[in-house]
Amino acid sequence: MSLFHGIHHIAIICGDYPRSKRFYTQVLGFEVIRETYRAERQSYKLDLSLADGTQIELFSFPCPPPRPSRPEAQGLRHLALEVTNLEAAIQHLHGQGVATEAIRLDPFTGRRFVFFQDPDQLPIELYER
Repeated sequence: MSLFHGIHHIAIICGDYPRSKRFYTQVLGFEVIRETYRAERQSYKLDLSLADGTQIELFSFPCPPPRPSRPEAQGLRHLALEVTNLEAAIQHLHGQGVATEAIRLDPFTGRRFVFFQDPDQLPIELYER
């Protein structure tokens, strides 16, 4: 029996908070749970919710260092979001001015997926259910 029940949240540090807030709320449509400004850290923390209850914590910090390389740097490789209609999701992104790579096929599962980037070039995958 596993002690773990699922992923509660994923934390992302952004380089331009207003730009990333707009991207995750308006372009991707995540629901805002709460937004907190932490004066002692000069940092915002934006809690966002996905339909399944998984949360994303979007942080701002003064002068965060850039990601060393993409996507093979040590650490989190990418964020994958599950979708039921890959073409509709891609069309939505393109309508918002977000470029996507070509659709790929997972050789192990036979599922289709595509990558795009958030405003800080964090790789995000759409994985078809």
